[in-house]
Amino acid sequence: MIEKIDHRNPVLAEEVYSIFQVSYAVEAKLLNAVDFPPLKRSVTDFLASNTEFYGCWCEQEMTGVIEIKREEGSIHIQSLVVAPTFFRQGIASKLLAFVFTMFQAMIYTVETGVGNLPATTLYKKFGFKEVKQWNTDHGVRKVKFRREVCLEN
Repeated sequence: MIEKIDHRNPVLAEEVYSIFQVSYAVEAKLLNAVDFPPLKRSVTDFLASNTEFYGCWCEQEMTGVIEIKREEGSIHIQSLVVAPTFFRQGIASKLLAFVFTMFQAMIYTVETGVGNLPATTLYKKFGFKEVKQWNTDHGVRKVKFRREVCLEN
């Protein structure tokens, strides 16, 4: 089940924070990143965020979260995380499909580390095309993907 998360609720913000911490710790290791900005987000950051969060639950457990920023004609996927105990069970795919179904936009964008093969493979599977690569000031090479959609009237 996928539902919007009230990230202004301290209990839910703590839950989102926890899943981000365990998921991004895996990504940081995968990218050999020592200084990894996603791991520096606090519960307070989630409480104050102007983005939208949607969670996937299996029974009573939050298994994954997608964070989006909606703008005129586009949606940027800020974050897509899955609890490591639920890796390779299709949760990230379900969350992406949910966003594409619920929020029609002309352009979807997302960024990840070049070395995050599970993420880059997933985004390509969903029709994202690489548009840019760059080195960050914290030593991670990033890639930006874009997916364009033709909307019918």
